[in-house]
Amino acid sequence: MRYLEITVPEGKRRTVLDILDEEGIDYVVSDETSGRGYAAVVRFPIPTRAVEPLLDRLQRAGIGDEASVVVIDAETVVSEQFATLRNRYSRGGQVGSRTSRQVLRTKADELTPPFSIYAVMLLISAVVATAGLLADSPAVVIGAMVIAPLLGPALAANVGIVTGDERLKSTGFTYQAVGVTTVVVASIGLAALARLAGLEPAGVDIVVATELEERVAPNLFSLAVALGAGIAGILSLTRGFSEAIVGVMIAAALIPPSAAVGITVAWGMSGAAIGAAVLVIVNLLSINLAALATLWVAGYRPQGPFEVSPTRTPTYTYAAIFGVGLLVLAAPLAGVTLLDFHTTELESSAEDEVDAVLAERQYDGLESEDVAVELDGDYPIQSVERVVVTISGREPGPEPGLADRLYEEIGAHGDGSLVVEVQYVVAEERGSDADAERRVTLRTASGS
Repeated sequence: MRYLEITVPEGKRRTVLDILDEEGIDYVVSDETSGRGYAAVVRFPIPTRAVEPLLDRLQRAGIGDEASVVVIDAETVVSEQFATLRNRYSRGGQVGSRTSRQVLRTKADELTPPFSIYAVMLLISAVVATAGLLADSPAVVIGAMVIAPLLGPALAANVGIVTGDERLKSTGFTYQAVGVTTVVVASIGLAALARLAGLEPAGVDIVVATELEERVAPNLFSLAVALGAGIAGILSLTRGFSEAIVGVMIAAALIPPSAAVGITVAWGMSGAAIGAAVLVIVNLLSINLAALATLWVAGYRPQGPFEVSPTRTPTYTYAAIFGVGLLVLAAPLAGVTLLDFHTTELESSAEDEVDAVLAERQYDGLESEDVAVELDGDYPIQSVERVVVTISGREPGPEPGLADRLYEEIGAHGDGSLVVEVQYVVAEERGSDADAERRVTLRTASGS
C-alpha cells in the first residue's frame, strides 16, 4: 500500500478531485496558502498497483511536472472504501505489489551512489579481489563482491531505457563502463607490484596456482550467474526483495573476472587476459539484456499512451545490440564448453581402457593410480595436449610395451596428435602390516 500527497496547481483542483472521485479514492483536501501557485494539497491511501495508472491519468489530464507528488509506504489502512479499491486492483484476488514506474525510477536513482563514493568503493573492491585471487582465498574474493556498488548502475541503465529517462540511462551505462575499467586498471597495478615483489611462484603457471582458470577460460555455464543477476536485480527493485543479496550476485559476475583481466595482463598472459575480458563483456551484456527483458515483460513503459511507441524502438534497439553482442562473444564460450565435455569424455574412456589393459594376465601386479587429461594452456580456447597415466607396481622400471599398448587403446578416442604419457610409481613395502611404508620412484614413457 502507498500513501500519496499531491500538491495541486492552481486551476487544476477540480480536475484532480473529479479523477479521484471516479476512481473511488477516499481522500482529504487541505487548502494551500503559501502563495506559490498551488491551490490545495490532497492526501489519500492507494493500493500499490493503482499508483502508476492513477499518476498516468493525472498526467493525461494536464497535471504535469508543476504538481508535486510524494509517495510513501503505508503499513495499514482501515477503510471499507479502500478495501473495495484494493479488490478492484487485485486482479483476481491476488493483491499485487508491483512497484509503480515513477517509484521505480526513484529507487534506481537512489541505488546509484555519488560518483566519488562509487569510484572509491570500486577501488577498494578491486584491491581486495586481486589480493584474494593471488592469495587463493575465496573468502576474500567474496568480501570484494559484498562491497562493490554495482547493482544501481546496472538497473538504472535499463530502467532509463524502458521508461524513456535519458539521464538515468546515461548515468547507468557510464557508471558501468567506468566501474569495470577502474577494477581492471587497479588490478593491473596491484598485480604488477605483487610480481615485482617476487610473489610469482617460480616455474608455476599463475593461472593454475591461483585458481583463475575458470575465469580465463569461461564456458557457457558462466552466463547463468549474469543472467540470473539481471533478472533478480529487477525483481528486487519491483517486488521489494533484498537488493544487497542481488548486488552480490551482480558483483560476482563482474568483479572477479575484471580482477582476473588485470592479473593476467600484469603477468603478460595475453591469451588468458582475452578470455577473462570476454567473460567480463559477456556478463555485462547478459546482465543488461536480462534486466531489460524482465522490465519489458513486467509491463513497464514510459508515461502516457503516446510515449510507448517512441520508447519501444530504442528498447528493441538496445535489446538487439545486447543480444547480437552476446551471441557473437558466446561462441568462444561454446568452444570451451565443448572442450570441457570432450575432456571429461576422454578421461572417462581412458580410465576404462587402462583398467581393461591392466586386467590382462601379463600385467598382474600393476595397478592404475591416476588418469589425467592435460591441456596445452593456450588460453582462452585450449586443446588436449596429452593423457597422463600413472601406474604403480613392485618392479623397478617401466613394463616393456605397455606404453605403446595404452597409446593404441586410448588414442582411438582422440585425434592423431594425442600424446599418451605413462608414469610408473614403484612401490616397496617394508614389513607385513597394513601401514607399509612406500618408496616412490618415477619412470616415464610416452607414445604418440
